[in-house]
Amino acid sequence: MITVTHSAVNQIKKMMTSRSNTPHGVKLGINTKGCSGLSYTLEYVDDVDTNDEVFEFDNIKIFVDPKSSLFLIGTQMDYVEGELESGFRFVNPNEKGRCGCGESFHV
Repeated sequence: MITVTHSAVNQIKKMMTSRSNTPHGVKLGINTKGCSGLSYTLEYVDDVDTNDEVFEFDNIKIFVDPKSSLFLIGTQMDYVEGELESGFRFVNPNEKGRCGCGESFHV
């Protein structure tokens, strides 16, 4: 359903090891936000929700809630570092457009 690049897996590992309590993984989701309507969310999973789908990449678990899964089919999660910015980038074939600032999208 989703793919995660090696760069994104390495960044998630760094983020997880920097916490005092190691989470079970990270949760990728979609929230209503921004001028185009939807935005990606990423948060630590301290308590597992048995309704979430779980994907494992190089011993890192990515949890996806059922509501978000329809919007994320075919999405690739990457981590990029540039001179002026760094962060997770999502390539989603379901996106029909993005807002001008790139914070939100619509399907």
